[in-house]
Amino acid sequence: MPRSSVPPHGPHAPPLGVLLRQYSAGSVLACEPVEQGLLNRGYRLCTTRGRYFLKHHFDPETADPAAIARQHRATQRLADLGVPVAPPLPRRDGRTVAVVGGRAYALHPWVEGRHRHGGQLTAGQCERLGALLGVVHAGLERVMPARARARASDPAASDRAATHVCAESADPADTFTLIDDLLGRVHRHRPADSFDELARHRLLERRELLERHADRRPPRGGSVGWVHGDFHPFNLLYKGDAPAAIVDWDRLGLRPRAEEAVRAAAIFFVRPAGTLDLPKVRAYARAYRRTAGATPSQLAAAVHRVWWERLNDFWMLRWHYERGDTRADPQFPAASALAVWWTREYDTVCEAFAG
Repeated sequence: MPRSSVPPHGPHAPPLGVLLRQYSAGSVLACEPVEQGLLNRGYRLCTTRGRYFLKHHFDPETADPAAIARQHRATQRLADLGVPVAPPLPRRDGRTVAVVGGRAYALHPWVEGRHRHGGQLTAGQCERLGALLGVVHAGLERVMPARARARASDPAASDRAATHVCAESADPADTFTLIDDLLGRVHRHRPADSFDELARHRLLERRELLERHADRRPPRGGSVGWVHGDFHPFNLLYKGDAPAAIVDWDRLGLRPRAEEAVRAAAIFFVRPAGTLDLPKVRAYARAYRRTAGATPSQLAAAVHRVWWERLNDFWMLRWHYERGDTRADPQFPAASALAVWWTREYDTVCEAFAG
């Protein structure tokens, strides 16, 4: 049962009475905020009709009701194909997004399960994980009709869409400017602490790596398709040894698919010291290529782009120093070390994904 038997209070508390009257979900008995998650608020509800997950979509980039409804349609179609997802429940009027006081909400069935990182997966489960992401990509290609129609009726339209979503890779000149700015913020932070010391070390180290590898900036991305957009351990629930539900589809969109596969592996299989568990990566990537129909060359190109992305990305430090948001701080030691190790072991990492 939830830790608290009363609904949460405060400025962000969901209007449970108004919301539940729009569903056939009974009356609330208990409500508990779900702790995990950086960009949305979620609540575990116990009502007279059962248990539910209430999601408050408040990230400005993804909280548009029309975009949320599109995500909902996609998950329902994937569920019809047998993909483990948790589609939202319809309201009494058939719609799946509830807007109350200008805030968007969705009600989902509660899925019992737990999150598992790559260190908790066997080689066979790593293969199953890669195959699952491949099935998601192949399934999205089937159930998202807008892109299919554009490709069939006007191939050039599909090419234009691909060009639009394949953003230019990071410009190292911009990154050098950002590094200088962040170093200044680190220097001014008082009282200085161990996080500041590590941040300064990694910023100086990264600047040196970029100076050495600035000529390796990659071109635009490769094969574009519909992707989950945020596939990582906190967005996948396991029941026993099997995936029970892929959740949080806020970033659903058209992007280079192989890059999502590489990006996800770099999160699932990173070790605390900032290295990748390459045997598990190989098992995962082999299964992904098979189910997604991706080629070794596509994975190799994706490895290069995601490596470059990691060299130029400082979102955790920007959250910490620009926004005063420390929620991502625990991830920084391993993530920042990974960029250094990946640069040193570049060829080996490529072989693990594409070999």
